[in-house]
Amino acid sequence: MNQAVTTSRSRLTALARAEMTLLGRSKGTLVAALFVPLMLPFTVLSVVGEMDLEDAGLTVGTVVLPAAVGFSLLFAVYSALVGIFVTRREELVLKRLRTGEVRDAEILAGASLPAVTIGLVQSLVLTAGCAVLLDVSAPEAPHLVALGLLSGLVMCAALAAVTASFTRTVESAQVTSLPLLLVSMLGSGIAVPLEMLPDRLASVCELLPLSPVILLVRDGWTGGLSAYETLGAVVTALAWTGLALFGVRRWFRWEPRR
Repeated sequence: MNQAVTTSRSRLTALARAEMTLLGRSKGTLVAALFVPLMLPFTVLSVVGEMDLEDAGLTVGTVVLPAAVGFSLLFAVYSALVGIFVTRREELVLKRLRTGEVRDAEILAGASLPAVTIGLVQSLVLTAGCAVLLDVSAPEAPHLVALGLLSGLVMCAALAAVTASFTRTVESAQVTSLPLLLVSMLGSGIAVPLEMLPDRLASVCELLPLSPVILLVRDGWTGGLSAYETLGAVVTALAWTGLALFGVRRWFRWEPRR
């Protein structure tokens, strides 16, 4: 009797399809992932419109556009995946998957794919909408925009897995994800551009996880980054991604926390 041979691609596809089905049944997670990032840029728009951006060489469009991407990464990817990882762990889904031929990395990647895909599509829609509505020209360095977006997707998925490792229940997932959400919105240039902050505070905020992502997206659009600044942003993003992946390997829990 011949046994069916599966590949990593087929296993990932099957896991992602199953996760998309489960995600569709979780109305709260789906609404938060789809609609919250679409609404938050309007709140930033009202705040940014009152700032004196000309002295910093910024415009409303070049502030709101990367902020929209940041909201999508935080809510559609990071926050959603924290809840997803914890839910699947507590329901013993992760434990059962590990008894088969699926590798650990494939389980996490398959569970992440729907949220990451939503975040990617949403970011593209938001950037296109902001570019049209706020009269932002085409990006000067589109490769930096793509690099910032892709690094943000991977980083946020990995950080979500780390956060889920220390989250005991599904109900507490909203609490454990809150610190990174607040710190990123306030200190990574999403709600307030780093150029508007005191120099010392801005230097510290540049080291936050999402700061290099916002910097690459914004200055990739405007073409204002030097080679040194680009390298610094890329290294910071890679460092946080590497630390997050190490944390997943070290602390991620596959069985319910009792």
